[in-house]
Parts: sequence; structure tokens; C-alpha cells
Amino acid sequence: MTQVYTNKSLKSVISITLMTAALGLTACSSPTDTDVKTRQDSMKSWGDAMGVMGDMVKAPDTFDAAVFKEQAAFLAEDSSTPWSHFENQDAAGNATEAVWSNADGFSAESDNFQKVTAELSAAAQTATSVDDVAPAFSEVGASCKSCHTEFRAKAN
Repeated sequence: MTQVYTNKSLKSVISITLMTAALGLTACSSPTDTDVKTRQDSMKSWGDAMGVMGDMVKAPDTFDAAVFKEQAAFLAEDSSTPWSHFENQDAAGNATEAVWSNADGFSAESDNFQKVTAELSAAAQTATSVDDVAPAFSEVGASCKSCHTEFRAKAN
């Protein structure tokens, strides 16, 4: 009987240790700062929307005007969300120091993104084919790339 109790105790200790380690790793892998998390969540949603629209641009026969319009409207409406979450330089996340040292350039990128997403949403309102939205969609993609080139840390 003592042997069974010892095995169960050992199994419990091992299980608790493994769960603690897993929780610790999970905590380390996700952003703890709310500013970082908020802007990452917003930009992930943008990426998802761009993916939906990008699939239609790549395969014009799958173009669904209502879905494209919805995704473009989301981008335009959410385009101002993350920028105020870059105020705390200690909450860098994936941002480079250029966000703060070149604040005017970063602000210009933010303004441009808001402008081109509004233009994409406007084009999507009356779009009947990919041809109606492709140029504006391309401008949004270029804006993302331009900002990430200088203001987002490169993945290792």
C-alpha cells in the first residue's frame, strides 16, 4: 500500500511540475504589457482581413463583393486603433526604437495607413470585381510593408 501511495505522490509531483513549467512557458511567450498585446491583436486582425481580401485578389473568380466590402470597412474603422499604444517606449514588443526616435516618420506611416484603408473601403463600397479594388488593395499592402520595414523588428 505504501508503494502505491509513493507512486501516486511521485506522479502528482511530476504532473504539478510539468503543469507549472507549461504555464511558465505560456506566460513567457505572450506579451504581458497591455499596450503590446492591444496593438499586436489589432494588427493580427488586419492581417487576417488582408488575407481574406488577398485571396480574392489572387483568384478573381472567388471575388465576393459583400465580404470584400466588410473586410475593407473593418480595416478602415480599426486603422486608428493601435497607434496610441505606442506611447510607452518600455513596451517595445516587436517595435524598433525608430518608432520613438523617428516619431514624425512613424506618425506619417500611421496617417498614410489610415488614408489608404479609407480609400480601399470607399472603393469596395461600389466594387463589382477585383479590378475595382486591386489598386487600392495594393496601396494598403505597400503601406503595411513600408511601416514594417523601418518600424518593426526583424524576426530572428
